[in-house]
Amino acid sequence: MMLHIPDVLNQDELAHIRGVLATAGWTEGRHTTGAQAAQQKWNYQLPVLAPEAQPLADLVRAALLRHPLFQSAALPKTVLTPRFNAYEDGGHFGNHVDGAIQPDPVTGQAARTDVSTTVFLNEPDDYEGGELIVEDTYGSHEVKLKAGDAVLYPGTSIHRVEPVTRGMRLASFTWTQSMVPDAFRRQMLFELDMTILRLRAQLGDTPDVVNLTAHYHNLIRQWAEV
Repeated sequence: MMLHIPDVLNQDELAHIRGVLATAGWTEGRHTTGAQAAQQKWNYQLPVLAPEAQPLADLVRAALLRHPLFQSAALPKTVLTPRFNAYEDGGHFGNHVDGAIQPDPVTGQAARTDVSTTVFLNEPDDYEGGELIVEDTYGSHEVKLKAGDAVLYPGTSIHRVEPVTRGMRLASFTWTQSMVPDAFRRQMLFELDMTILRLRAQLGDTPDVVNLTAHYHNLIRQWAEV
């Protein structure tokens, strides 16, 4: 499941993040990944142990966790420390799949990468190119969102970032281990949750809506790993 999550970061948060990143000490991204992906990766990345990295990562993670769509779609158990990258002057990241298990760069805790998330940090008019392309069984999906918005997609997907031919593309990215490992079950739970919310808005907490809510939580009891 791919999901556009609007307004993860507000304007004050975006201005703060961009201000810090403007004077940050970037490193070449190909030094931060595995041997296969390094052949495809041409960007810059903020070192995870840089002094400015952890406060920014905490801000992005807190913003994701407070967003109801992220909570409903990801059902997060562990959200790895968010990281930050920049693409310019033809920078790109060719087709790759994320490693199935990733250690948190700060705590060292390993997590399964069920869900990938990219948070866009500057406006799409600030740069040309830089589209995130995610491939799944239904084809290729192109994503280029406004600043502060995020896209959530399966960690199993082959994906890439197209070359940036003008300006600079700034983003934060992270992975989530979900309480519900199976992607199809997560999608069913998300759709059920959204249906319940719509019915509550239309009908209130009628007995049928309450019963449907009970089924939702009982399915989580059956499928969740906590």
